[in-house]
Formats: sequence, C-alpha cells, structure tokens
Amino acid sequence: MPATEMDDFRRSYVRLCKESGAEPQESILQHLVEASGKSRLDLATHTLSVETCGVLGKLLQDELQFTEITLSNCMLSEEGAKLLLHGLCSNTVVKSLDLKGNNLRSVGAEALGKLLRQNKTIRSLTLEWNNLGVWGESFAIFCEGLGANGHIQYLDLRNNQINHQGAGELSMALKANSSLRELDLRWNNIGLLGGRVLLNCLHSNRALRQLELAGNNVPSDILKAVDQAMEHNQERQNILCKSRSMTQVLSKEVISLKEKNSRQYLDMMDTIDKQREVMNHSSRVSATRIGQLQEALTERHSVLNSLQAKLQMTEAALALSEQKVCNLGELLSTAKQEQGRLVESQAKELQQHKMASANREATLQRELSAAHEKNLLLKNQVSDLERRCKAQQEQLFQVKEDLTHTTAEMKLRAVQAEERLDMEKKRFKQVLEDAESLRLKEVDHLSHHMEASERSLQERIQRLEAIRIGLEEELSRVKAAALVERGQIEEELIKAKNQARLEEQQRQEHLEEKLRLMMQSRDEAQNYCLQQKQAVAEAQSREGHLSLQVEGLKRRVEELQQELSSKDQEKVTEINKVRVGLQEQIGHLEAERTAQEGLREKIAALERQLKVLFSNHREALLDKEGEISSLLEKLRVREAEISRMREEEAQRVSFLQNAIMSYVQGSPRSTQSPKK
Repeated sequence: MPATEMDDFRRSYVRLCKESGAEPQESILQHLVEASGKSRLDLATHTLSVETCGVLGKLLQDELQFTEITLSNCMLSEEGAKLLLHGLCSNTVVKSLDLKGNNLRSVGAEALGKLLRQNKTIRSLTLEWNNLGVWGESFAIFCEGLGANGHIQYLDLRNNQINHQGAGELSMALKANSSLRELDLRWNNIGLLGGRVLLNCLHSNRALRQLELAGNNVPSDILKAVDQAMEHNQERQNILCKSRSMTQVLSKEVISLKEKNSRQYLDMMDTIDKQREVMNHSSRVSATRIGQLQEALTERHSVLNSLQAKLQMTEAALALSEQKVCNLGELLSTAKQEQGRLVESQAKELQQHKMASANREATLQRELSAAHEKNLLLKNQVSDLERRCKAQQEQLFQVKEDLTHTTAEMKLRAVQAEERLDMEKKRFKQVLEDAESLRLKEVDHLSHHMEASERSLQERIQRLEAIRIGLEEELSRVKAAALVERGQIEEELIKAKNQARLEEQQRQEHLEEKLRLMMQSRDEAQNYCLQQKQAVAEAQSREGHLSLQVEGLKRRVEELQQELSSKDQEKVTEINKVRVGLQEQIGHLEAERTAQEGLREKIAALERQLKVLFSNHREALLDKEGEISSLLEKLRVREAEISRMREEEAQRVSFLQNAIMSYVQGSPRSTQSPKK
C-alpha cells in the first residue's frame, strides 16, 4: 500500500473520529504509521472501542487496499463487532479475516451470518476462541449465511462451544455450500450425535477436503470414516482437476488438429483448383486449335467442292486444267500433312499433360511419405524435448529458489540499511539537540550572571556616588559653617587655632581614610569588572568553541548523509542490475515456458497415446487374469480329484493292512508263536 494512500486512510480515520465525537486511539495511529506500504491491516491485541469499530467499519466499506485484516484478541464488544462486520459486508477486496479470541456471542454470530451472505471476496475466516455455539438461534443464522456463501474456502471454528445441535446446523450448511475446502472444528462439544450428523452430510458434499474433529469426544470409527470421506473428496477433486486439465489439453489439441486439417484441406482445394484451371486452360487452347482446324477443313472442303464443281463444269477443259488439278492435289497433300502434324502435336500435348499429372501424383505421394517420416522424427523430438523439459523444470525451480533467496537477501539488506540510516539520523539529531540545548543553557546562564553582576556593580557605583555627593554636601556645609563662624570665632581663632588645626587634621585624616576606602572599593569594583569581562570573554570563547564543535558535527552529518546517499545510489544501482538480470532471466524463462507449453501439448498427445496403450494393456491383463483364474479353478478341481484319489488309496491301503493283519492272525504260525 503506498504511503500517500496510507496517509489518506489515516486522515480519513481522524476526520471520522472527530465527526463522531470520539478521540482517535494513539495506538491505532502509530500502527497505521508503521504499516505504510503494506496490504495487511494488523490490529491484533489492540483494544478497540465501539466508536473506533464504527469508524473502521465506515472506512472499510470502500477501502480497496487491504486484502488481509487481523483483529485477534482485540476484546471487541458485541456492538463494535456488529459495526465492523456491517462495514465489511460491502467490501470487495478483503480475502482474509482473523477474529480470534474476541468472545463473540449471539450478536456477533448474526453479524457473521450476514457478512457471509453478502460478501463475495472473503476466502479465509478465522473464528477461534469465541462463543458462537452457545446460542442456537444465532448460530443457525450463521450457518444459513455459510450455506448461502459460495466463495469461502477456509473456516476455523476451534473452541467455540459447538454442541451436537450446532453440528446439525453446520451439516445443513455444508450440504448447501460447494466452495468450502477446509473446516476446523477441534476442541468443541460435538460428541457422538454431532459426529454422525457431520459424517452423513459428507455424502452430499464433494468439495470439502479437510475436516478436523479432534477433541470433540467423537468415536474413533467416525473419525476414520470422516478421514476416508476427506480422502475420497481429495481424490475426487484431484481427478476432476486432472480431467479438466486433460479436457483443456484435448480441446486445444482438437482445435489445433481442426485448424491443421482445415489448412490442409484448403491447401488441397487450392492445388485442385489450380490443376482444374490448368486443365481448363489446356482444354480451351486445344478446343480453339481444333476449331481452327475444323474451320480450315471446312474451308478446304468448300474449296474442294468448288473445285469439283469447276471440274464438273470444266470436264471439257480437263486437259487445260490438269496442271491446276496437280497443283490442287499437292495442296491437298500438304493440307493432309499439316492436319496429321496437328493431330500428332495434339496427341503429344495430351501425353505431356498426362505425364505432368502423373508426376504431380508421385510428388504428392512423396510428400505424404515425407510427412510420415517427419511425424516419426517429431515423435523422437518430443521424447527428447520431454527429457529437456524435465531438466529445464529442475533448472527453473533452482532459478526460482535462487531468485527468492536473492530477493529476500536484498530486502533484508534494504531493511537493515534503512534501520541503520534511521538510527544514525536519530542519534545525530539527538546529539545536535543536546549540544544546542547545552549552548543555549550556558548562554542564558552567562547572560543572567552578567546582568546580575552589572546590576550589582551599578548599585555599588550608585551607592559610592551617593556617598561622594553626601561628602561633598557635608564639605560645603562645613565650609559654609566655617565661613559663618569665621567671623564669630576670629577672636577665638587664635585660641582655638591649635584645637582647630588638630580637629582639621583629624577631619582630613578621616576624609583621607574615607577617600582611601572609596579608592579601594573603586579598585575592587574595577577588578571585579575585569574578572567579569574575563569570564564573558571565556564564555564567548567557549561559545565559539561549541559553535566550532557544532559546525564540525554538522559537517560530519553532511558527510554521513553524503555517504548514505552514495550507499543508497550504490544500492539502487545494484538493485537495478539485479532487476535487469532477473528480467532477462524471466524473459528467458518465459520463452522456455512458451516452448514448454508446446511441448506439454505434445506430451499430452503422447499421454493420450500412452493411456490408450495402457487401457489396451489393462484389457490384456484382465484377459490374462481371467485365464489365470480359470486355470486356477481347474487346478483346484485337479487338486480336489488328487486329494480324493489319495483318500481312496489310503482307504485301500488300510483295507489291505487290515486284511493282511487278519490273515496273519488267522494263520497256524501265529497260533504257535506264543508257545515259542
């Protein structure tokens, strides 16, 4: 199934889920993504809700891609199974349906019966581990649908709790169904009565080839009888297939023979028509020549009559016309000679035509003999070609096996390469994402740290500026107070000069100390700024190093992508080479197959001859067996006579022995023997 069609299917699934107010199941969407390019919908072990079953049923009504649907162990509810099967009723593509282990009961059995009655494409239906046989009426509806279906070939009903009544319904369905080939009823509750009913229905069903009844408490004699019926059906189907193939071969052979006979008849008719045309042409030519001769003879007769009249009229002038009479006699002799020559030439031409026809008949006979020889040669060639055909078939099987192995290896390699490519892409994407996230985190951390340090430095500078401004204001106030008090304490200045000097010195020292502390704090702030600048420079260098690493990784990814593209191109070229080789081999094999079909037709003719010979040989064998049986009967009669004669001889011997013994006992010597 192409990827675009699978995307359309997935989008339509999401759309229908939204329209019905249901939430699309993530497991199904993931499976649809994984199943792109396949013709099989496998949702085994996925728990499907009723809404999902309804959406899938609507999608599968007109879906033309999936040929196999597997819904085993999906825990389907009765309503969900009904919606799904209702959607499959109008599907025209699905050939295999697996509903194993879904605990289908009465509603499911009725929906399955409707599906079997309406669907015309399903060939295989697996219903193992369900409970279809518990409700008799629903199972009867299912059996009615099975009887009305004429396309299903495989049905699995293992572990469905089917009793003898369900077996009776199944037997009625099997009597009406003519397409089912395999039916598996193992591990149910059919019993003796159900086994007998199924055995009785097999007399009217000739299509079923395999019926499994193990684990149903069915007696062994019924199982043996069922196996024998299956063997009979298998043999009957094989015979039917063989007879159909033989009838097809015979019909082809009859058509070819009819065509050959028609061609030969047309060729013979063409040759006969040509000969007739030649004969007609020759007869026309001879008729024209004979007419010309007759005209010449009539003219000569008229001339002779005129001459005779002239002679009668000129009897008096005979002397004068003797010379003319002689000339006329010469002319008559020449005319007679010409007439004789013409008759001879006509006779010769007739003889030549007869010889030509005889030669043609001889050539036709030679051609017939050559055709018989060719038939013999063709028979020999057919025997040789049979041997070659067997050898070529063996080679063909070997080539097919090699082809399957190569295709499997190529598929495995392609799958492995795709998996490696996906793994490499995922790994490099993960590495790039990790590196980008680390870089962004470090940059954010450094930017936050720089902003915090700048804010702290600005706050400290502002505090220092405030202190400086306060000190300047204090100095200005002090100076103003000094100027104001200067006039007041000029008098006391001398007195307090020393004290003022001391105070001023102390204040100057205090201010110098404050200035020194401010200078130290400024130096510390400058040092901290330098450290922060160094940290920023280190962060920038680290960022550049990381960017270089990222660029190296990008280059590495590009190189790997180029290597993968080159490997893909090599793989495509190898696949194209293999395809070209396989196409050439397939062309050779098709040519050989066409040749083998002709050989098969000839082989079929030889087989028919062999069958005729076999039938003759069989009749001869039957005659011989009859003769042997008659001889054996005669032999038994002779043996009976011999045994009777032996008995008579034994009786005679016993009589003689008794007579001798009585004679010996009655003689005087026998009386004296005890005394001795």
